[in-house]
Amino acid sequence: MTVNLTRIYTKLGDGGETHLGDMSRVPKTHPRIEAYGDVDELNAQIGVTLAVPGLPEQYRTWLRRVQNDLFDVGADLAVPHGGDRTRLRVSADQTTWLEGACDEINATLEPLKSFVLPGGTATAAQLHVCRTVCRRAERRALLVAQSNPEVVRYLNRLSDLLFILSRGANDGEEPLWEPGKSQG
Repeated sequence: MTVNLTRIYTKLGDGGETHLGDMSRVPKTHPRIEAYGDVDELNAQIGVTLAVPGLPEQYRTWLRRVQNDLFDVGADLAVPHGGDRTRLRVSADQTTWLEGACDEINATLEPLKSFVLPGGTATAAQLHVCRTVCRRAERRALLVAQSNPEVVRYLNRLSDLLFILSRGANDGEEPLWEPGKSQG
């Protein structure tokens, strides 16, 4: 499947509406637009993560795959169900792959002893930013009527992977929450 973009600006959205993938027009504040906009933001944040020096090559490979999958997620969200054409939909196999990646990295980490504070290395901190944007995208996807439930499962599992990768990027030196530490 190829996508040909001959012109970037069309002026069709100047009035605050845009086309969904089925060519229906909706306000730019429509839940579908909000959901795939957050997925797009997540993809951009993952791009920033890929630019952070010192990112392990395995993480880099996985995050590139995730970036491509996030375009599938956006395409899925952009097209309401129904109609006579077959559409690209997120599959259970994509979610299963995330689970395998989570299990692989998690097996190398020490068990958690407290909640992890976002931060540590630059890579871990950026992965935490990705995780929080992913959680927002998941919440937005829940607001999309008649959507593919696999989208929410995929985003839920992706946020787990991003958390686990952030722990791995801290290499055992993760900042942990100390409840009540600054209270008198």
